Amino acid sequence: MDNPNNRTAVRSFAASFANAISETLQEILGSPWLLEVTDSREAPPRTGLPLQFRLKVDGGVSGECFIEFYESQVSELLAKLNGTSTVVGEDRGKALAAAIVSATERLKTTLAQEYGELKFKVDSIAGLAFGGMYVVPLSGPANRATASVLLYFDGQLLDALSSETPSEDDAEASKRPVHPSNLKLVMDVELNVSLRFGQRQLPLREVLELASGSVIELDRMVDEPVELLLDGKLVARGEAVIVDGNYGLRVTEIPQAVETHFLR
Repeated sequence: MDNPNNRTAVRSFAASFANAISETLQEILGSPWLLEVTDSREAPPRTGLPLQFRLKVDGGVSGECFIEFYESQVSELLAKLNGTSTVVGEDRGKALAAAIVSATERLKTTLAQEYGELKFKVDSIAGLAFGGMYVVPLSGPANRATASVLLYFDGQLLDALSSETPSEDDAEASKRPVHPSNLKLVMDVELNVSLRFGQRQLPLREVLELASGSVIELDRMVDEPVELLLDGKLVARGEAVIVDGNYGLRVTEIPQAVETHFLR
């Protein structure tokens, strides 16, 4: 997954997030708290327990990004956000989660032109291992108050961002006219589509402990729409129904015209 196209797309997303969270923290604190994408792919040494958040992205692109704050300066930041000198227990993450939620509102505006309408959901998590994910470190100038942050991108979001960022070959191909009538040549080709009711990331330990009767909680509420996927790409959302004893989908939303997935 580590190719130049991935790096360009993900680092651009990470830079937009860094700007959004920096502006949000500066607005809340009344003083600069700068973050930017660093060139290093290696994480700085950890100090203390990390604070971890899941950022679920849906809309023009879909997937998950995990945010990990650490370093001793996080305690100073949390104290300022909570308005107390010490922050313990669940209070450590509540104010920071609220700041991330506010930052996603800025992020929507920044990324709207490139990815269309996006929806973000922020959850506090703990104890997750991020092996195999694409990581982008964020930090700030050494002479400024800041906190080092790591962004981890799952495979789905990584692929979605990369597919939206054209390479040089794609840019040349996009200049060549593609007429919709050419689709008539493949109209009878059968494609596999699948319904996704939700997903969940599990440590390998929990996967190995699965047995008959095990219950896995998904990341989607029962009243949230089901997703229709074509080759891993979101093409529609809707309600699950039963048709002649089989599962079906009543489509309620199409994020973008389906043919655009073929005409790129």
